[in-house]
Amino acid sequence: MTTSVDPAAAHGDTAAHPEPGSVPELVPTAEPAAQAPAVPAAAGPAPAPAAVTPAPTPAPAPTAARPPLRLGLTILQLAALGIVGWGVLSVLFSLLGTGLGLVLVLGVGLVILIGLVYALYGVAWFEVERVSALYRLAVPPLRLRPRVEPGFAGYLRTIGRQSIDGAMWRGIASFVLASVAGTVMLLLFQGLVWAILSAAGASPAFDALSGSLGIGSGDGGSATIGLWGPISAVIVGILCVAGIIGIALLHRSVSVGIVRAGAQTAQLTRQVQVSARQREGAVRAADLERTRIERDLHDGVQPRLVSVGMTLGLAQQKIAEDPEGAKQLIAEAHTSTKAAITELRQLARGIHASVLDDRGLDAALSALASRSHIPVLLDVRLQGRCSREAETAVYFAIAESLTNAAKHSRASECRVVVRLREEGTLWARVEDNGIGGARVLPGGGLDGISNRVLAVGGTVRLDSPQSGPTSLEVSVPCAS
Repeated sequence: MTTSVDPAAAHGDTAAHPEPGSVPELVPTAEPAAQAPAVPAAAGPAPAPAAVTPAPTPAPAPTAARPPLRLGLTILQLAALGIVGWGVLSVLFSLLGTGLGLVLVLGVGLVILIGLVYALYGVAWFEVERVSALYRLAVPPLRLRPRVEPGFAGYLRTIGRQSIDGAMWRGIASFVLASVAGTVMLLLFQGLVWAILSAAGASPAFDALSGSLGIGSGDGGSATIGLWGPISAVIVGILCVAGIIGIALLHRSVSVGIVRAGAQTAQLTRQVQVSARQREGAVRAADLERTRIERDLHDGVQPRLVSVGMTLGLAQQKIAEDPEGAKQLIAEAHTSTKAAITELRQLARGIHASVLDDRGLDAALSALASRSHIPVLLDVRLQGRCSREAETAVYFAIAESLTNAAKHSRASECRVVVRLREEGTLWARVEDNGIGGARVLPGGGLDGISNRVLAVGGTVRLDSPQSGPTSLEVSVPCAS
């Protein structure tokens, strides 16, 4: 639906979360595509407010190699590693020995050991890329440990952490095992070539064998050797071929297991980090919400109720002597009571929007736009509903953005766009034509937006230059 709401039609209520603040300064992104129910997950540079770009067509997945071709590639790669791998390992061992031997000689050994760490990383990176490309594994590339401390001492600590990196050593282990398998495969290739030549009668191996056994002097012995020579060669050839294929299949199982183990470990680490950030965001959002409620009660409703009590007390004292004055005081207390009820209603709406549960995000945002003090162009295109947590996070993000626009941006108009994307993401964008310059204020209202959205696994992006306009984009997993 597309709704334009004028402030003249709004009643006296203010928007939810009447607290100033700002959002973190992030990069603006584009408005979603016009397909209902879907838009692309990653938005690009922000277009004009009325422009709607189509969703990009995803690139086709690469065609996996056929099993025989992949088996052949595995055999060729192992054969190459059987030749080159031991040379690479010899260089690594030479660097290790030289570095340890010269570590006390003007720091030369330390430089060599640092180079050894980078060489080990290069070998491990090559092995992970080789295995993932050969077997079409969706694993992240191996990366160097990031530097987190400044100075040379911080650099050395980073090198030390890299030298004990488990992912790197898993890649080295896979490379060593592949080199061993390649060496065995080369021996089997030699046996296969020998068997082919022997079966074709081009090898003097059986003549030498018969002479050493002393059975080649008679015609009978020669006939026996002539009979069993080709048969033995065929058996040896079959065994060599079976060994080559078996080693290739074994290498696939072992290398894929090693590489995937590293990827799974990295994925679990990322999941733990994301969960920790979400938990931190949830705790922070709850703390900010409690602080806001306490401040609103202490600064707004509580003084008004105290004033009502005092006014009623004065009216009680005057009711016998000055009935007219007592009536005026009672009328004043009645007016203050209605104002306190209005503030309590606004406060409750800021905690929980009942219309959101009853009628969905579209209706809740329409009610929110009708209470805004500046005109709001609302463009919501949703088919179906998301989880309660996702809708609540997006609703309160939009509510806080409209409140800040009314209080601080000096905007004359706001535009709110909400879409449901193909990837199962609830996407919203709030844009005003104000003065811009929004910044994060710890403990502020829009700081609460970031924490609330982070708690449900979403992201917040903002573009707010000093001259304006300000645009806020929120993406939340629909099933959060």
